Amino acid sequence: MIFIIAHKELKTLFASPLAWTLLALMQLVLAWIFLGRLDAFLEIQPQLLQIASPPGVTEIIAAPVFATAAVVFMMTTPLLTMRLIAEERHNHTMTFLISAPISMTEIVLGKFLGLMIFFSAVITLVFMLSISLLAGSALDFGLLLSNTAGLILIAACFASLGLFMSCLTAQPAIAAAGALGALLVLWAIDITTNDIDNIAQDFSLLKHFENFNHGVIDTFDLVYFLLFTITFIVLSIRKLDGERLRG
Repeated sequence: MIFIIAHKELKTLFASPLAWTLLALMQLVLAWIFLGRLDAFLEIQPQLLQIASPPGVTEIIAAPVFATAAVVFMMTTPLLTMRLIAEERHNHTMTFLISAPISMTEIVLGKFLGLMIFFSAVITLVFMLSISLLAGSALDFGLLLSNTAGLILIAACFASLGLFMSCLTAQPAIAAAGALGALLVLWAIDITTNDIDNIAQDFSLLKHFENFNHGVIDTFDLVYFLLFTITFIVLSIRKLDGERLRG
């Protein structure tokens, strides 16, 4: 049933011009950043040849593109998640959804999975752009896989938070604004806190993704992303279960 709901969400998503517009814009931005980094690499290549252990194309080109993709996901996720539940309320179809003979867990996981499949299309594009660099240079596959894993994990965090915000209101615009505001706060914690504020930095999405972006897969970062995602998925399920119990 989860996969059926995910398939339905994907069909609904791609039936709207918003999804196609966002997908095209994301691909345009990421391709532009990729070409810009490639041009910069070609310009500094003579200087790199004079260094004993110079950074490669993965560090100079691929990693910054993945970092940009994370920011792009943060800005676009609220627009994609705002309609997941809020639109059901806005269109007065929430009653049918709650009364359906399926669990709230299946509904939430199905909607979450559908959105993650959408993100996978963009992640695949970034990965293939990086793989294309093999035509002229060697790649650091460890760093490439670390960035791919980090992008998948942070996209899951964005999706779960956006889904929860969509469960709280009947207005998609409010859900989008709430999700974007929360994501910006979590993203900016690392910038606005001092080195002494280690506890505050532990909640920063930026800090945890940066480790993946630099090729460092730390257990703490992995647990943080997983707990973040699971927490907001569970909160979404509890919120909808509460509505079902209240009738």
